[in-house]
Amino acid sequence: MNKELLEKIQKNEFISYKDIIFTEINEVVENTLRLTSELNTGYKTPEEVRNILAKIIDKEIDGSVQILTPFNTDFGANIRLGKDIFINKSCMFVDLGGIELEDNVLIGPDVKILSVNHPLDPKNRRGVILRSVKIKRNAWLGAGVTVCPGVTIGENSVIGAGSVVTKDVPDNTVYAGVPAKFIKNI
Repeated sequence: MNKELLEKIQKNEFISYKDIIFTEINEVVENTLRLTSELNTGYKTPEEVRNILAKIIDKEIDGSVQILTPFNTDFGANIRLGKDIFINKSCMFVDLGGIELEDNVLIGPDVKILSVNHPLDPKNRRGVILRSVKIKRNAWLGAGVTVCPGVTIGENSVIGAGSVVTKDVPDNTVYAGVPAKFIKNI
C-alpha cells in the first residue's frame, strides 16, 4: 500500500469520483478483495488470519487480537487495531475514511462500521464523504450494530444488539435502539 495515497486520503473530507485518486483507491480495493477472498476461504488458524489481515491493513497486528472469519473490508489500509481486540464473525468495515479500534474492544457478529457516506446532491453522489470512526478502549458493540460515519464510541461504553449509532456515545454509557439512544450510565 502506498503511504502517500493514504496521506492524501486522510487530508480530504470529500473525494469526487472523477478525481484521479479514485484510480489509486480502486487499485487498493482490488488487492483487498483478493486478500479478503483468501482470508475467508477455508479454515485459517488465528495466526494465519492475523497475517492475512496484516497484509490488508498494511500494519502489524498484535498477537492478542482475535478475528473470526468471515471478515470483510472494502479498502483495508485505513484500519488501526489496538491490543486484546475480539472481532466476531461476519463483520464489515468500510474504512476509507478511517476506523480505529483501541485496546480491549469487543465487536459482536454482523457488526458494520462505516466511515464513508455519499453527498445528497445527485451530481456528486458517486463521490465519497470521509468521516473517521473511533471505538475507544473497552467498548463493546453487540451483534448486528451499525456505526455510522464520523461516530466515536466512548471508553467502556456498550451498544445494544441491532442498534444504529448515528451520533457520538459518551464514555461509560449504554446506548441502544434505532437510532441509538442513551439507556443508562455504567
